Amino acid sequence: MAPPSPTPARPLDDGLVSRALEVAVRLAGDAGDVLAATAGRATGAGGENSPFAWVRDTGATLERHTRRVLSAEFPGIPVTGDPAPSTPYRWLVAALDGRANYLAGLPGYAYSLALVDRTGPVVGVVADPAAGRSYAAARGRGVRTEDGPVRVSRHHGGAAGGTALAGALVCTEFADDGVPPVPGPAEFVRRATGAGAAVRVLGSAATAVTQVALGRAAAAVLPRYREPVVAGALALAVETGAVVATPGDGLLVAAPGVAGEVAAWLAT
Repeated sequence: MAPPSPTPARPLDDGLVSRALEVAVRLAGDAGDVLAATAGRATGAGGENSPFAWVRDTGATLERHTRRVLSAEFPGIPVTGDPAPSTPYRWLVAALDGRANYLAGLPGYAYSLALVDRTGPVVGVVADPAAGRSYAAARGRGVRTEDGPVRVSRHHGGAAGGTALAGALVCTEFADDGVPPVPGPAEFVRRATGAGAAVRVLGSAATAVTQVALGRAAAAVLPRYREPVVAGALALAVETGAVVATPGDGLLVAAPGVAGEVAAWLAT
């Protein structure tokens, strides 16, 4: 997925956006309740009874429910991870990102849902069940939270003699294929700590990007990413003013004041 464009390819249908936002928020709330109630409760080991098989079943059930609701509410909009050239919109769902954390009952798992067009997210929601929170955004309408509007931090830290990243958090994740952050985990951490930042691996790409949108982290760097997993969080990030870039096969989401510095770390 290319960085979201600031200019929509076509005028948005305000009625569709409002209805999509309402349904997405409801689905995220339902999914968050289910995940929070079942996290850390898998038992068994090995074979068909392995905990990870149980986790897959939970995510699959939530995804089926999401697809059923969306198909009924928006019959002309496909729910797919693939581009659909014949339709102006498509839904992207990641019912459970951060499965290992969910299995262990640790924070750092999420439900993500987004309505996207050819230029990027139109509506996005991310549920953080461990925190009992969900966040929603619509293009041009900002971010909705229980605590009011959110704006991304323009800069973090910046103590005298230091960089804009002094005291900031930078999130990263390992890809499914084990590919580490460019330019390698040790060097990435060295460059981050050299700038005065602390590196955190949260275990969920959607959660990592959401932290930037909420102003808690200065940047999120993903060496690989799947569009359905990050689309909801990108809707939040764009609406709070974060910079989004796609270096190589990866994704960089950062506060405007530090985006250039973090991008420089990724140069080989």
